[in-house]
Amino acid sequence: MSDYNVLNSRAKRVDGYDKVTGRATYIDDLRRPNQLYAALLQSPVAYGKIVKLDTSRAKQMKGVVEVVTAKEAGTVRFGVSPARYDETVFAVDHVRYVGEEIAAVAAVDMETALAAVQAIELEIEELTPVLDAETALSDSAPQLFEQYKENVTAEVAQEFGDVERARGEADYVFSDHLLSKMQDAAFLEPNGCLAEMNNDGQLTLWSSTQTPHYVQRTIAMVLGIPLHRVRVVKPQVGGGFGPKASASNLELAVSLLACKTGRPVKSIFTREQIFLRSRARHQFLHKMELGIKKDGTLVFLDHQAILDGGAYSSFGIATIYYAGSLLGGPYKLPHMRYHGVRVCTNKPACGAQRGHGGVIARALFESLLDQAAEELAIDPVVLRLKNVMSTGEKTCNELSMSSLGMRECLEAVRDQSSWQRKRTALSQKSGRGIGVACGFFVSGAGYPIYRSDTWHSTVTVQLSEVGGGAVVRCASAEIGQGSDTVLAMIVAEELGLDLQDVRVLSGDTEHSVDLGAYSSRQTMMMGHAAKMAAIDARNQVAVALAESFGGPPERFQFKNNTVVVTEGALDIAAMRKNFFAEHRGFTDHPPADAPLTFREASRLAFNTLGTIVGRGRYKPPKLGGKYKGAAVGTSPAYGCSAQIIEVGVDLGTGQVDLGQVTMSHDCGFAINRTQVEGQMQGNFLMGMGEALFEEVKFDHTGRTVNANLAEYKIPTALDVPALDPIIIESNEPNGPYGAKEVGEGGIMPTIPAILNAVQQATGIRFRELPLNPQRIKESLTRLKQDGKVTFESDAQCERIIALLSARRK
Repeated sequence: MSDYNVLNSRAKRVDGYDKVTGRATYIDDLRRPNQLYAALLQSPVAYGKIVKLDTSRAKQMKGVVEVVTAKEAGTVRFGVSPARYDETVFAVDHVRYVGEEIAAVAAVDMETALAAVQAIELEIEELTPVLDAETALSDSAPQLFEQYKENVTAEVAQEFGDVERARGEADYVFSDHLLSKMQDAAFLEPNGCLAEMNNDGQLTLWSSTQTPHYVQRTIAMVLGIPLHRVRVVKPQVGGGFGPKASASNLELAVSLLACKTGRPVKSIFTREQIFLRSRARHQFLHKMELGIKKDGTLVFLDHQAILDGGAYSSFGIATIYYAGSLLGGPYKLPHMRYHGVRVCTNKPACGAQRGHGGVIARALFESLLDQAAEELAIDPVVLRLKNVMSTGEKTCNELSMSSLGMRECLEAVRDQSSWQRKRTALSQKSGRGIGVACGFFVSGAGYPIYRSDTWHSTVTVQLSEVGGGAVVRCASAEIGQGSDTVLAMIVAEELGLDLQDVRVLSGDTEHSVDLGAYSSRQTMMMGHAAKMAAIDARNQVAVALAESFGGPPERFQFKNNTVVVTEGALDIAAMRKNFFAEHRGFTDHPPADAPLTFREASRLAFNTLGTIVGRGRYKPPKLGGKYKGAAVGTSPAYGCSAQIIEVGVDLGTGQVDLGQVTMSHDCGFAINRTQVEGQMQGNFLMGMGEALFEEVKFDHTGRTVNANLAEYKIPTALDVPALDPIIIESNEPNGPYGAKEVGEGGIMPTIPAILNAVQQATGIRFRELPLNPQRIKESLTRLKQDGKVTFESDAQCERIIALLSARRK
């Protein structure tokens, strides 16, 4: 029996009805009077020098209102991290990837705007592009940016403990590598925006963004507009997953055109343009050595990684740190060394995508654990259970486990999946396998992207002046993950209201400050602020009641839309008589002897104190160690997860089919149980796609060749296996009601669990992703012919690791 009326239930989403009926408003639904349409001129080559850019013909076309280039936009640099601001609204002198923005046109309709783009005279002196990390690091590679020597945009070298000494303590050292490919987030709704400048010089931008606050700051900085004169509003968003978590050139170009024309300007990306912009998953190459004792105790991890970051930094400075720091947990690992390098190439910039930085690193680490278990003849689940951390412990890189249900997650999937029985049976069947893996992720970044003491989340809760309901105002970004529902549930719980009596107005920078939907932070941070605001509003009502009826405010409690008096009784007859007189015509008056309702109490509070507005705020306490980079990877709490996945592999075609998937996640406390399960399932499906299908492909010129959802394969409803989610609750002390993340960490176990299952099914340990049928079939053929399998990445890995090792020395 739950102690809560609203929380920990299966409440319906507050935005669900509008979404399923088509009433929800997305960016493409918005129209403004006298609206113009914008189109972009984008680079047709991956690398080159702009020789000529003449917009005169385009400007003279009928229906064209404005054309802007770097000349009009200026050269103020922006990006994600202030330490790596390296982008401008439009290319200046050089273009560095196919699709880089060069100019923008505003016209009376999109057809005219596109025609005007074609009329711009552009001449580029094409240069030889750098299309892979190995070439970027070579002595012969051109330097793509003046500030990035050797084309390195970020480099991390960390050591915790003493890895070289620990080598002598290890009985076994297992070594392997894993190569992934660039991926697209494949959200269904394209990026889009609409900007309007009013007569008072106030710019409003409606955008399908995850981070209204950061977009607001970037627009103000780049366009030179005072921050208080920029408003960013987020309508409904059809998925984000990370690539919508920073300001885009599209938003800046459209805002600039709105300022120049004095008219509303709108633009929506095509699907190809989404691929050209990217900001999605990097291509990773990880090499690891894992030291372990005969009894299965982990001793050390020596880890090297190289990230192909594309043309600009984006979230790369954080990505390169996350790729190393998140391996500190959830296992006891006393010695860990990490060397990571992120390089720039002439491909679209990569950024943050679900499980930011940690997904492929976790995949290789969990693969090595299975290799160790096989050599030591230890059950893979037993090996993991032997090494899991517990609540109260710290990782070697000083991440605090204020709660950690990792053991419970593993035991739950082990028991629910019949792991031991199936593993024994499947090991005797060719083409069938079962794999296990664990995951670990942050519950919100401990620090804002820019150096600041700002509150990470602020909320106001205003009670209805006629009583009976509450309005929550905040800038949090509901992007499909259900954050509006979580906020409504928290406020309803604290005020004792029904969920339908709480209305959430979110995603607007005029409401408050919130850093956005990224790093799985909304429930943790906005949840704290919402709880505080609701309690503040509730306490004001209690004070008003105390003034009217006497006694301390603490004796008034709120539950089930009524006021519960913990001591004494209330003479409410006179108050109710006045209330009836004031609200003649209302049909929902309670009986004379009924308890005082919340509606009556909040109306009385308004009559006594005026409008009741509760305020809440949250920012994490000081977190992390004192070493360089300690701020990246720190969090108020860490979620963990486990998955056991059954696979079948057709040994003739290489086709992988997934069977039963048993998954668990420690979310601390489930605010909405249905949404927690939905996030677990969504995490799995994205990880499944990255494991089996997804790869952004480029030709030798740097052009994306599968920039559409017909050729870029993602899982569909026909691919979804049987999913069995298990919620684990560990009561996180730093989270609201004990809650923490579930939005991203659940993707971590998926790829390695599939890799481990496929290894059992085929006898091959794959070192390249995705595991498409062609790759599996070719490997099976080589295994049959030669008795062993080598991969294309083997030699490449050796060469790149040699380059990294030279840098380390």
